Amino acid sequence: MAARSATPHASRLSTGFGVFAECLLTGVWMTLAALPLLTAPAAFAAGTRHLRRHLCHDASGWRLFAADFTAAARGGWLVGVSGLAALWLTWLNLTAVRAGLPGGPLTGTVGVLAFIGAVVAVLRAAAAWHPGSRWRDLLRAAARRTVRDPAGSLLLVGGFAVVAASAWFMPPLAVPVTGAVAAAAVAVETRYAAR
Repeated sequence: MAARSATPHASRLSTGFGVFAECLLTGVWMTLAALPLLTAPAAFAAGTRHLRRHLCHDASGWRLFAADFTAAARGGWLVGVSGLAALWLTWLNLTAVRAGLPGGPLTGTVGVLAFIGAVVAVLRAAAAWHPGSRWRDLLRAAARRTVRDPAGSLLLVGGFAVVAASAWFMPPLAVPVTGAVAAAAVAVETRYAAR
């Protein structure tokens, strides 16, 4: 009787560790794929798709991740260029704030919040990506979900805060932890779709 009750617990524990390990591995894959920076949205899209397949017990692995990454990068590189431009504009905005321009603190705050909102929308769009989808349509729908689901959006902001803290304390740890952000994006989008 005791052996029977221990088996489901052990199974849940091993499944949980398996998902955690898959998230860490996915974080490494996503980081490698995102090294050119322009491909970061495509890498995140491929990572979230890989985690969805893994959670559904479908075929998954490096080859399928690479195929998804290649498909997502076809239009996703434009999103990456836009993201780099937004990052540069935010940096310019903060530089102007530090220079002491009138109205700088308000402008800086609005700029940083807009940048964070845009990053969350891109993450949500990437988590909804599937082969054949258009990034423009995904981003439009993700922007609406970002505003309509503030709890999910804050969860993603918190996920990136964990990545930033990991990078601050132990830089190599930030690489696998990005897989946890991908898992959070999958969970946020699944929860929103179920509502």
